[in-house]
Amino acid sequence: MKNKTYNKKKIMVVFLCATAILTGLIGRLVYLMIFDAEYYQELAQDLHEREREIKAARGEIVDRNGVVLATNRTVCTISVIHSQIEDPEQVIRVLCKELELDEETVRKRVEKVSSMEKIKTNVDKETGDRIRNYDLAGVKVDEDFKRYYPYDELASRVLGFTGGDNQGIIGLEVKYEEYLKGTNGTILTVTDARGIELEGVAEDRIEPVAGDTLQVSLDYNIQSYCEQAALKVMEEKQAEAVSILLMNPQNGEIYAMVNVPEFNLNEPYELNTGVDENSLTDEELQDALNQMWRNRCINDTYEPGSIFKIITSSACLEEGVVSLEDTFYCPGYRIVEDRRIRCHKVGGHGQETFVQGIQNSCNPVFMDIGLRLGSDRFYEYFEKFGLLSLTNIDLPGEAGTIMHKKEDIGTVELATMTFGQSFQVTPIQMAVTVSSIVNGGRRVTPHLATAVIDSDGEVVEEFEYREKKGIVSEETSETMQMLLESVVEEGSGKNGYIEGYSIGGKTATSQTLPRSANKYISSFLAFAPTDDPQIIGMVIIHDPQGVYYGGTIAAPVLRNIYDNVLPYLGIEKK
Repeated sequence: MKNKTYNKKKIMVVFLCATAILTGLIGRLVYLMIFDAEYYQELAQDLHEREREIKAARGEIVDRNGVVLATNRTVCTISVIHSQIEDPEQVIRVLCKELELDEETVRKRVEKVSSMEKIKTNVDKETGDRIRNYDLAGVKVDEDFKRYYPYDELASRVLGFTGGDNQGIIGLEVKYEEYLKGTNGTILTVTDARGIELEGVAEDRIEPVAGDTLQVSLDYNIQSYCEQAALKVMEEKQAEAVSILLMNPQNGEIYAMVNVPEFNLNEPYELNTGVDENSLTDEELQDALNQMWRNRCINDTYEPGSIFKIITSSACLEEGVVSLEDTFYCPGYRIVEDRRIRCHKVGGHGQETFVQGIQNSCNPVFMDIGLRLGSDRFYEYFEKFGLLSLTNIDLPGEAGTIMHKKEDIGTVELATMTFGQSFQVTPIQMAVTVSSIVNGGRRVTPHLATAVIDSDGEVVEEFEYREKKGIVSEETSETMQMLLESVVEEGSGKNGYIEGYSIGGKTATSQTLPRSANKYISSFLAFAPTDDPQIIGMVIIHDPQGVYYGGTIAAPVLRNIYDNVLPYLGIEKK
């Protein structure tokens, strides 16, 4: 009797549990069918839809006159959809032939079970069209865009290049990515449960939106001419590299920025050094590429040498510790503490005025006036002129000045700094700082981008850049214009003189570190016309062989450039 009662209870418990579970399942089913129906319908639809991306055309980069420096070429992406292939062998045979790929590679991808498998990207349009004409089931030919640079190496480190995803890597391409990239579109196709596209169901397309055009201040003609001049002197002097920079000192617009040897923007992963890439490890190859992509005008610092005497002169004139009539004596050296610091002229310049000291680029004169100024005031002017800040040029990777701490500037450090040694700056920093001294005292922001233009040719944005006034007084600026003109007409910069033009400038010859390597940097900076500068330029020759003086080998390069560029810019002879 007890067993019967126990069994009945057991059956009842099982029944109640089963009822509860069934009720829960029914409730869950009702919830899913009524309240979550839309969600699961969308999920089911997603299982039968396949999305392919349509890449947007990247915006062009054009120079100040509208010359196209970076554009796009139509290319194709070839893919296969495994579930739709009807004749695998034919597909493999055609793709091997047209894409020039080995059978093993193509077969592996065609036979791979996946929703979509890419066979090859960046296929030229002509080949893509031929493959499309075979009308092979399961083979997709999608048009895409590949970045193309019409002039190959022109301004390579300025323009930069894009990666496989068409995204900017270096230079302007990465700096203005948000304007250039555009918005990708999509193609949406509907398939059955087997992944076969359904006939009679139209593709859903979201059209891509092309990127905007970026207009820059570079001038194709000036850039081309400067590159030719740089290559010529690099070959003649068997130099390691040559940099040339041309800028408008009134507003900071850059006309040319050259770093030879440049590299081919259409093949940015091929070394321009002639080194066999197969002989390098992956790490060595990447280091070599990173070095090749560096822009010496903004990424690398150097000791500016005697060009820095422009800054020393300006600070001392501003502070009133020197006048044009002051006289000095140069025996060929100065003893500073326990150091004998020599002048470039071993026998010395003898008695000379401050004006002659600048014309002669005499180190003892600048040590004397720098010591009059003192390390504290010198450092303050260094800071006031903006040398401790970035120029904020609109290119990535600008290097900052390498400078002593204020408390570490002793008499010897101060003496060597006055003529541009024992610290390092970038070429763009020197160009901007000298611009502020000769343009009336305004520190401009160097830049390349000037405007963004939409597909209708309308300017949608004009870029504005900061300017800082009061770097030097108008009086000091005019004095420096006159002094630097005399350097070109009568002094160390005479190889930069062009008859009929008023040109102011300064030469420099500096030694690289370590000094024991006996490697030099020769440079020349000049602006014109002197009383209203419209252009400022720098030529920097790295490790020239043989004669290495800036006045001898760098000044003639800029003279030849100006001989063509000044008339081109409408700068008339006086």
